Amino acid sequence: MKAFIYTGGEIFPEKITFSPEGGDLTIAADSGWLNARRLGVSPKTVVGDLDSLGEGKLPPDVELIRLPEEKDVTDTQEAAEVAIGRGATEIVIIGGMSGRIDHTLANLSILEDLSLRGVYASICDGRQRVRFVRASSILVGRGYKYLSVIAADEKVKGLEIDGTKYKLKNGTLTRRVQFAVSNEIDGNCALVSARRGAFWLIESDG
Repeated sequence: MKAFIYTGGEIFPEKITFSPEGGDLTIAADSGWLNARRLGVSPKTVVGDLDSLGEGKLPPDVELIRLPEEKDVTDTQEAAEVAIGRGATEIVIIGGMSGRIDHTLANLSILEDLSLRGVYASICDGRQRVRFVRASSILVGRGYKYLSVIAADEKVKGLEIDGTKYKLKNGTLTRRVQFAVSNEIDGNCALVSARRGAFWLIESDG
């Protein structure tokens, strides 16, 4: 089952061309409700302490999972838990990559956690999309201008990037030296793979 989680932060609706289909879960993390509405989506469930949204803005038929203001997880993290608890095996997070850097980093860490739990996940705001990849191959379409690989583990070994302006063969990427940044796809698609280690795959329009 696929789940869409709408969170706060700036989004670019004109570049978000995908939307939930029948049977998909739709969840808003607090003020993510407003982003969902900008995209023409009315989430069935809202998770959060409502410090950003305010309870009066929700229709009466929306399920509200109210969280305390003082808590150990973010609204988006808890929304992901709700989605998994309801059977989601794929999660798309919309928003969450602008504003405070601590919120952005926390949202990116959700991708790593979900990957370790066998849930395929991505986060997108329209101008950029991030996925977490662990020691495998992934095909990247030409939807964004730039393609970057950022090491998540101490070392990413056997890194190969093909179908791009700057190709890489059997490379090693480390947390301290991130050199696979701002590549460009020069064909219909690119292939990124690693023999060992995990990385964030980032597509962006600049």
